[in-house]
Amino acid sequence: MFDFCSLYSGSSGNSLLLKSDNAKILIDAGVSCKKIETALEDVNISPDELDAILVTHEHSDHVQGLGTFVKKHNVPVFVNQKTLDAMPKQKDKISDDKINLFKNTDHFEINDLKIVPFDIPHDAANPCGFNIYNKKKKMSVATDIGDMNKYILKHLENSNFVLLESNYDPEVLKCSPYPYSLKMRIASSTGHLSNAMAGKTLSYLIQSGLKTAMLGHLSKHSNFPELAYKTVVEELISNNYDENSLKLSVASRDSHSKIIKI
Repeated sequence: MFDFCSLYSGSSGNSLLLKSDNAKILIDAGVSCKKIETALEDVNISPDELDAILVTHEHSDHVQGLGTFVKKHNVPVFVNQKTLDAMPKQKDKISDDKINLFKNTDHFEINDLKIVPFDIPHDAANPCGFNIYNKKKKMSVATDIGDMNKYILKHLENSNFVLLESNYDPEVLKCSPYPYSLKMRIASSTGHLSNAMAGKTLSYLIQSGLKTAMLGHLSKHSNFPELAYKTVVEELISNNYDENSLKLSVASRDSHSKIIKI
């Protein structure tokens, strides 16, 4: 069994909390140390209770507060070598004895959690998503995905819960204040996942037993929570699922979600 909470999720910063009977971990630390501390306190978790921080990739909206938080609270970090090398400002703040290296092709354990990383297509050094297992339950985190493919779908199959990127709407992106180069990057095969593709992905995953999902990593300027939710629900309906087929929510960029029991 898991308790899951999105502390922050969006283009401006990401940090997720996962709790089992014997482990408490963060996935990413993409806001300030103070913001992470405040969010944890709001859900009655002491930062010093954390067993680990998993890092998906080195972009600032995923590691902004990592080094300071680890240095202050003495939390182990699990990261692959290329990602570590690509974030020197964070790396310099973390003592060597707190760094635990993994390969995206291997799995590892943190107390009663089994962690299985998998590659994702994004313009970072060696980005990954995570499958996390505990007592026959499986939850998955998959954001910063430029292109949904069979490899990722295979890793997401049979999940009880998925935090899935729903970053942008193509029409809103076109009208956004982003420069043309950034718009092209977001919509590229190493950029981000659109609302419609998130909906198609969740429609597919329902077939393997998915019951609960949260849309995350929404863009500040090329998406809206209501639009992301509506687009995904319309995709579900177009694939012959009704709105009750999936417990669906949208993560907030500025505040923590409710605790989800998995």
